[in-house]
Amino acid sequence: MAESNKIQVEVAYAKVDEQVIIPLDVDVGTTLEQAIHLSGILEQYPEIDLAKNKTGIFGKIAKADTELREKDRVEIYRPLIADPKESRRKRAEKKEKQDHDKDK
Repeated sequence: MAESNKIQVEVAYAKVDEQVIIPLDVDVGTTLEQAIHLSGILEQYPEIDLAKNKTGIFGKIAKADTELREKDRVEIYRPLIADPKESRRKRAEKKEKQDHDKDK
């Protein structure tokens, strides 16, 4: 039996209200960036800018030239809407105020 020169991968992108996962059969040696282009996702979601959006594989940031392996899931991340540190600080202040108001 001849060994296959193809691997199965997925390209994933999620918006606030929608998620898409595109399965692909690609050549061995295909990079993360090549898979994104092959998936057609950039045409489907023109707001994706690979110069700005971070990318990764299974939740870990990965470079565009990373070679994919069988069953990898390429992920395109949206920019954060709010600074996580600022959000935590605001929640802590709100909780502290609520706790203070309870004590009155």
